Amino acid sequence: MKALIQRVKRASVKINNELYSSIDKGILVFLGVEKSDEKENAEKLADKILKLRIFEDENEKMNLSIKDVKGEILVVSQFTLCGDCKKGTRPSFDKAANPEKAVDLYEFFISVLKSHNIRIEHGKFRAMMDVELVNDGPVTFLIEK
Repeated sequence: MKALIQRVKRASVKINNELYSSIDKGILVFLGVEKSDEKENAEKLADKILKLRIFEDENEKMNLSIKDVKGEILVVSQFTLCGDCKKGTRPSFDKAANPEKAVDLYEFFISVLKSHNIRIEHGKFRAMMDVELVNDGPVTFLIEK
C-alpha cells in the first residue's frame, strides 16, 4: 500500500465540475492499493499517517501530528501510484490490486482513520476527479506499508 501525502492549507475534490468533498488545514492522502496488500497494511499506514509529525510547533520545527493540530484528512484513491515506470515508456500496473479488492481496502483505510475522531473526507473510487490543493510548505512524503 502506498500513500503520497501532502500537508495542505486546503484541498478539494470536484466530480463533473461539482464540489464532492473538501478540507481545510490537514493532509491530502493519495492512496494506491497493490495486489499484496491486506487490512493490516491499511491499519499500519493509517496509524503512521495519524502519528507522523509533519506540522510545525511554536519553534517552527516539524513536531506536531494531524491530531495535535486538529487537522482534517482528505483521502483520494490513486491507482497510478502502483504504476511501475522502470521499463519502457508506458507504466505497468501489474502490481495494482483489482478494483474489488482495492475499493474494499480503500474504504477500510478510511474507516480506520474515522475511528480516531478527526474529520475525514474522501474522493469517489474509480471516478475521474479534479483535485485542487494548496500545498503547505510544500511538504510531501511517500509512505509504503
